[in-house]
Amino acid sequence: MTLCRIAIDGPGGAGKSTVAKILAQDLKLDYVDTGAMYRAIGLKLLNLGMEIVEGPALDEMLEKTDIDFSDGKIYLDGEDVSGFIRTPEVSMAASACSALGEVRKKLVALQKDMGGRKSLVMDGRDIGTNVMPDAEYKFYITATAEERARRRYLELKEKGEEADYDQVLEEINQRDYNDMHRDLDPLKRADDAVLVDTTEMDIETVVKNLKNMIEK
Repeated sequence: MTLCRIAIDGPGGAGKSTVAKILAQDLKLDYVDTGAMYRAIGLKLLNLGMEIVEGPALDEMLEKTDIDFSDGKIYLDGEDVSGFIRTPEVSMAASACSALGEVRKKLVALQKDMGGRKSLVMDGRDIGTNVMPDAEYKFYITATAEERARRRYLELKEKGEEADYDQVLEEINQRDYNDMHRDLDPLKRADDAVLVDTTEMDIETVVKNLKNMIEK
């Protein structure tokens, strides 16, 4: 069986998850949102009031944690948490817990298993460099921090949430720094990944360009 595995990496707010979802749907492939997996862990840690540090408590929590995808939704311990994982607080918690060895070990093992046996689209921060280094197609999707902050700000406002552009920009810059400087599998472009800057592109154009590269 010929596999078609598409790895999409990039910083937060660049549009990679939206692009990956549409691409998977158009190409009739499974979609795995790895960022949502880390967000789910971050959400659980926040809900439990746990410190985001390694130790026996974290190990025990991870052993009792189940994450699954179905019909475009993410389930944490059997509960649909899709509507709760996109807040700034959960974003920061996800970034913090993604730097913890035990969290990465559990989730990367799940991701590698999926990527080793079926065709899919997977997006995250270390897919092309760590999870699926042998993926048939690799893309690194990015945009300026200012444009990513503008998109996130508008997204929050549309949901009726309080938002401050300067604070959103500060959080994005901080998360970029955290993701790029963590010891374990930092965010970086794989040597053979195609760079796609979406700063002045809409989603439809990005998807069209990626499909052209995949289908040619």
